Amino acid sequence: MAPRVLVSDELSETAVQIFRDRGVEVDFQPQLGKDKDKLLEIIGNYDGLAIRSATKVTEKIIAAATNLKVVGRAGIGVDNVDIPAASRRGIIVMNTPFGNSITTAEHAIALMFAVARQLPAADTSTQAGKWEKSKFMGVEITGKTLGVIGAGNIGSIVCSRAIGLKMHVIAYDPFLSKERAEEMGVTKVELEELLAQADFITLHVPMTDKTRGILNAEAIAKTKPGVRIINCARGGLVDEAALADAIRSGHVAGAAFDVFEVEPAKESPLFGLPNVVCTPHLGASTTEAQENVALQVAEQMADYLVKGAVSNAINMPSITAEEAPILKPFIRLADVLGAFVGQVTEEPIKEIEILYDGVTAGMNTKALTSALLAGLIRSQVSDVNMVSAPIMIKEKGIILAEVKRDKTGVFDGYIKLTVKTDNMTRSVAGTVFSDGKPRFIQIKGINLDADVGSHMIYVTNTDVPGMIGFIGTTLGAANVNIANFQLGRDKQGGDAIALLYVDGPISDEVLAKLTAHAAIRQAKPLAFNVE
Repeated sequence: MAPRVLVSDELSETAVQIFRDRGVEVDFQPQLGKDKDKLLEIIGNYDGLAIRSATKVTEKIIAAATNLKVVGRAGIGVDNVDIPAASRRGIIVMNTPFGNSITTAEHAIALMFAVARQLPAADTSTQAGKWEKSKFMGVEITGKTLGVIGAGNIGSIVCSRAIGLKMHVIAYDPFLSKERAEEMGVTKVELEELLAQADFITLHVPMTDKTRGILNAEAIAKTKPGVRIINCARGGLVDEAALADAIRSGHVAGAAFDVFEVEPAKESPLFGLPNVVCTPHLGASTTEAQENVALQVAEQMADYLVKGAVSNAINMPSITAEEAPILKPFIRLADVLGAFVGQVTEEPIKEIEILYDGVTAGMNTKALTSALLAGLIRSQVSDVNMVSAPIMIKEKGIILAEVKRDKTGVFDGYIKLTVKTDNMTRSVAGTVFSDGKPRFIQIKGINLDADVGSHMIYVTNTDVPGMIGFIGTTLGAANVNIANFQLGRDKQGGDAIALLYVDGPISDEVLAKLTAHAAIRQAKPLAFNVE
């Protein structure tokens, strides 16, 4: 059955056709973005929801979206999506951070010119029949220092444009390497250096706890006298009241804002001040940008629903379309390892360590870890998936560690999971052979080579003679067929394990007969999704 997507905001016909061309059934109802009741009524019928800014994907909508797997936002901002609620339900939330990058960068440059030459005020004055040539004395851009806060995708484009305008560009970004700065032709500085040196400051960072109010009253006081500040990123990065005070005092010569602390911005401390240019969040408002993000969201959602590829997800590791088929068997392996430990561990888990050895260390381990954690929790929460599992682990306060290392053994690559409880440590390792199927290669430090089946039995016992015969006879008497039987021990007369792949589920009666043997300490039925 083809996946179904609801488009509840305006997307172009070209974007809608992308879904159809990829084998996705599309229901195009752009009016639903403003009809909450109707959206609530029908959202349970869809695997995907494509939106812009009008549709509000609230916790109530998410609760009703019983089949929803992905929400795609045509644009960068996802303020209209309850991401924590979506994540808890295992729904991937995607955006399109690159489709409007050029448009937003160009708007920042345009606002810089506007505030440098007081263009809006000069236009209003001239069209009013005045000729106030001496009133609108501006400053040149050439040779001035532009301070860019945030040199990511949009910020780097602004840097490139500013260098083309013969500006000296300095950038503050904790994630900007010295090598990347040199490649871009900018000087990497700390924030205080930027504030002291820049003639113009432009912001291009997301809104986080660390960036909120990054230009507050204290920071603004450290800026170079006569500075001009441009914000096309997010409202709240700049303290508007503090900036208004600095403009009135003459310390700041002007400002240009496309985003505000409260939107729609019906009022702001900046409104009505001299040489302040304001626009109504137009950063992404070009025909080209709106079409680009629509096409991108359709491609991303279709790739996920049809191929399992994940790109530009807010709450899920990305998996490219190219790596998806390579990663798929190892995601299945990771899920199996987690599911094994989750089913045999009865005490609360305190710590988790995942070891990636050999080729697995070079894979997309974020995706593998998410799959493993989903398998680990599934015995407790049946509807957990790769999106919700990491959040649940974090909420439980479980310590999680990843270790990567070069090949150390006979296998090209394997994954080993170790968990600790208050009273025990348990480990299991597995790999994928050329047939693409997962296999167990070690349990409790004991080496073995076992296929993974839908139904299995895990037995721990003391190494004594006759165990194979006893287990086989007990299962045979219960008409349970054994597809594969693997054994291992740490030493003669020590700890031993048996892992059996059987044709169907095991009854409690059979398990009771197994555990009645004096040498058997545990007999656990296991179930795996290996389809």
